[in-house]
Amino acid sequence: MTIAYAKRELIIKDTHRALWYEDGKLTRILDAGHYEIPAQRRWFRRRPQVECVLVDIRERELTIKGQEILTADKVAIRVSILVQFRVTDPKAALHAVENYQDRLYSDVQLAARRSLATMTLEEILTNRNRLSEEILADVKEAAASYGVAIRRADVKDLIFPGNLQEIMNRVLAAERNSQAQLVEARTRAEVEEIQAKTRVDAKRLEAEAEAETQRLRQATEADAARVQAEAEAAAYIERAKAAEILERHPALLRLAELETLRELAKNANARIYLGFGQDGMQIDHAGDNRDAS
Repeated sequence: MTIAYAKRELIIKDTHRALWYEDGKLTRILDAGHYEIPAQRRWFRRRPQVECVLVDIRERELTIKGQEILTADKVAIRVSILVQFRVTDPKAALHAVENYQDRLYSDVQLAARRSLATMTLEEILTNRNRLSEEILADVKEAAASYGVAIRRADVKDLIFPGNLQEIMNRVLAAERNSQAQLVEARTRAEVEEIQAKTRVDAKRLEAEAEAETQRLRQATEADAARVQAEAEAAAYIERAKAAEILERHPALLRLAELETLRELAKNANARIYLGFGQDGMQIDHAGDNRDAS
């Protein structure tokens, strides 16, 4: 944007810078602010002709549309590239090239051709970031030479020929199907592995529980046998003591016999038999009617 001296004043916003020319010669670069432009003549004295050119320094976008390019495997594709840039050196942007936006468009276009020519179609599809990075690296230094800084250069669209597009759709569908089958197979294998591990763990726990049960059973049986043995031993000791007492006191034995006879007398079916031994001593027999039979 060119501003002639006739306006006598110039206001520059923060979004722009201005190149100040006097008689066509650049004398300074103006920052944001208000500036007075002197008249060309004063008191019949000619002053330099002033001309100011505004340069937008905001970040902007440039779209490189539908360039048909051959890949390394001779597939023709159309690619669109989105470039984000800003002017960092107003003087270089206007003096180094005729039109910095046109120059940037051409540089990005050529960089895309060079990058795509070294990549196969599969590489482009699987690694689009590589294409963007190569274009940015190729253009960044060249753009800096005419005062433009590139923030990013991304592949926006990839367009294939009709028949290739159909083939690619089939390939992608087959790949998705293969991936789904692979995921299913992996899931099934993981489930089977988990089930097998669960069965092994269950058998191990069952064996441990059975071993523990057997150990407890054996311990219980051993304790019961020990208690029984101790009880029998105690009974034998008591019997021995009783026999010793009865041997020393025969009258106690007779009392025990009488107590036994009294208990038998309480039973209506009990029978008592008296007899004599060979030595003429009386022998008493006691029992119920079933014994008699």
